Amino acid sequence: MSWKLGAVLWASACLAAGPFEAGGFLGYGAYRTATVFAPDGTATAGIDNRFVAGAFFSEDLYEHLSGELRYVYQDGDPFVTAGGQRGNIQGQSHAVHYDFLIRPLRRDARLQPYFAVGAGMKYYRTAGPAPVTQPLPQIVTLASRSEVSGLFTEGVGVKYRLTGHIFINGDFLDYVTKFPRNLFVPAAGGTDRGIFHQFTPSLGVSVRL
Repeated sequence: MSWKLGAVLWASACLAAGPFEAGGFLGYGAYRTATVFAPDGTATAGIDNRFVAGAFFSEDLYEHLSGELRYVYQDGDPFVTAGGQRGNIQGQSHAVHYDFLIRPLRRDARLQPYFAVGAGMKYYRTAGPAPVTQPLPQIVTLASRSEVSGLFTEGVGVKYRLTGHIFINGDFLDYVTKFPRNLFVPAAGGTDRGIFHQFTPSLGVSVRL
């Protein structure tokens, strides 16, 4: 009988859960660069600023708190530059994270500003070969490799209810990871300084299920 009781409790919890939403969005990912230091000089390492796209699924947990699972794709090439020389390699990133959305207003408000904070994982992926001639081998080398990194997210947003089930969502999130050393390899005796921030404004539409 214990498994039957567990099933009943699980079903009751699901039925008691808050409303769910599913949606998608488009935006722009702007990176803050990092610096690589080597005995022969310094170079800037970063990822090109390009579009982002993704989807999310959220649950309205409490009066002032929601939980949201989000996937984000960003198309951006890793690059290094110094002294007028620049090189890049084709790449992209994929992020999956869970955020808590903290709302100062009641859940039934038509306009709902919120603060977001969460964590997840980010996959930096190179999609092409490394440059045949490295632009700055004495400082840093671009590698045709990938890296998975822990991810911290924070930001603000606003949700507007168009109808009873349709919402427009706008937010500005910062995706923070450590410097991806698999993509940027400092020369012997070199090191990196800085972390990667992907500042991401986006606009989307969601449907309450």
